[in-house]
Amino acid sequence: MKNYILFDFDGVIADSYSVAFDVQKKICPNITEEEYKKRFEGNINNWKHKDNFHTAGCHHDIDFFKEYIPRMKNEVDIVHDMKEVIIELEKDYVLIIISSTITSPIEDFLRKHELYSHFDWVMGNDVHKSKVEKIKMVFERYNTKAENCVFITDTLGDMREAQEMNVTPIGVAWGFHDKETLQKGNPIKIVHLEVKPLSVAEEKVSFK
Repeated sequence: MKNYILFDFDGVIADSYSVAFDVQKKICPNITEEEYKKRFEGNINNWKHKDNFHTAGCHHDIDFFKEYIPRMKNEVDIVHDMKEVIIELEKDYVLIIISSTITSPIEDFLRKHELYSHFDWVMGNDVHKSKVEKIKMVFERYNTKAENCVFITDTLGDMREAQEMNVTPIGVAWGFHDKETLQKGNPIKIVHLEVKPLSVAEEKVSFK
């Protein structure tokens, strides 16, 4: 039976927080970092959520991805040591990306860093806006179950979506949310950069 590691992209593999927040500031000039991070405690696409509010000063004519993708290509680098970790993990697990960014620029990023071949599937926001639904797609495509998967993410919202599908979350504390916020999602572990990304390059991921 194969085991699967589901990766979030922004904040986990791509060191993209500062660029993403800068673009959001262009759309919503008055938004604070606290307010921006709060949006990721649920699905960022759920604009009906109380934390995803807009004010009269927001520029609704600006498309986030049209602004973000060119800057991502030119300004966003890979998280330190993540390339080595991904290469090591792929020896034992099937790796899949489930992201709220568009699929094609994620694939371009992976090719740039010579990592595209290490991922079996990349699912961005254009595949489905719900990560719950994308996890269901993983189950169907690979004929697998929640106990054979873990979800590595930097946001509480992702953890909540993973747990809705009974998938165990692993938190990384170098992305959009800090350790205290991630702990609300009851992850099996939280990994810090000063230790080594994921540490699962050296100790096997614990599946149910």
